[in-house]
Amino acid sequence: MRFLGQLLAVVAAWAIGGTLATAVADQWTLQLVLGLAAAALALGTYAWVVRRTERRSPVDLPLTGAIRPLVRGTAGGMLLFVAVIGIIAALGAYRVEGWGSVTTALALLGLAAAASATEEVVFRGVLLRHLESRTGTWGALAVTSVLFGAVHLTNPAATAWGATAITIEAGLMLGAAYVATRSLWLPIGLHMGWNFAAAGIFGTEVSGNDTATGLLDGVTSGPTLLSGGAFGPEASIVAVTAGLVLTIVLMRVAHRRGHIVPLPRRADRRTADRVTTDQAAPTTLSS
Repeated sequence: MRFLGQLLAVVAAWAIGGTLATAVADQWTLQLVLGLAAAALALGTYAWVVRRTERRSPVDLPLTGAIRPLVRGTAGGMLLFVAVIGIIAALGAYRVEGWGSVTTALALLGLAAAASATEEVVFRGVLLRHLESRTGTWGALAVTSVLFGAVHLTNPAATAWGATAITIEAGLMLGAAYVATRSLWLPIGLHMGWNFAAAGIFGTEVSGNDTATGLLDGVTSGPTLLSGGAFGPEASIVAVTAGLVLTIVLMRVAHRRGHIVPLPRRADRRTADRVTTDQAAPTTLSS
C-alpha cells in the first residue's frame, strides 16, 4: 500500500505538471515558469508522500547540499550530449543551418526541468527504490529501464529502436546515477542537462517528441543508426555507447561505495528495505 500510494501521488503530479507545461506552448515565459513549477510540484509531492507513508524525511532528496550535485549533473548531461552531437557532426550526420530562437530555448529549459524532475521521481525515487528490496539493484535497474524506454513509445515519432536506445542509454545511466549517489539530484541534473542541450541548444529532436527548434536550427541526416532519424540523436548508436560507458563508470562507483543491493532471500527483504530507504546521507561523485 505504501508503494502504491507513493506511485499514484507522483504519477498524478507528473500528469498535472506535464499538462501545465505543455498547455502554453506559444508563450515562452509561461512555459518556462510553469515548467519550473511542475518540477517543484513533483519534488514537493515526493517529499510529502514519503513523509506521510514512511514517517521519515526523504533522504534521497535532501535540501542541504542539493545545488552542487544538481549543477554537476546538469553540466555533465550537457557535456555528454555535446560529445555525442560532436561525433555525429564529425561523421556528417548533423549540421547547423542557422539560428533558432532564444525565447524558444528558454521555454525548452522549462520543459526540460519539468520532464527531468517528474520522471526521475517516478522511475528512480519510487519504482527503482522500492523494487530494489525485492529484486536487488540489478533487477530494479533492468525493470525500471525497460519501463522508462516503453513510456517513450507514446511519443509522436516513437520507434521500437528509439525506445530500446532510451532503455539502454538513459534508463540504465540515470538509474546508475541514483544508485551511485543514493540521491535524486544527480540523475535529475543529468536528465535536464541532456534534454536542454539536445533541444534548447542544438535544436535536435528529443525522444521523438516533435520538439521545437531551440537556440540553433540543427538538422540530422544520414543513416538512422548514426543520426537517430526522426526519433532524434538519442536513437544514435553514438548516444547508446556514451550512455553505456557512463553507466559502467557510475556502477563501479556504486560498487565501491557498497550501494549495490543483492537479490535478497525472502527472510532478508525487511533488511533490504532498510538499506534502500534508510541509506546514509547521499553522496556525491567527488567524495
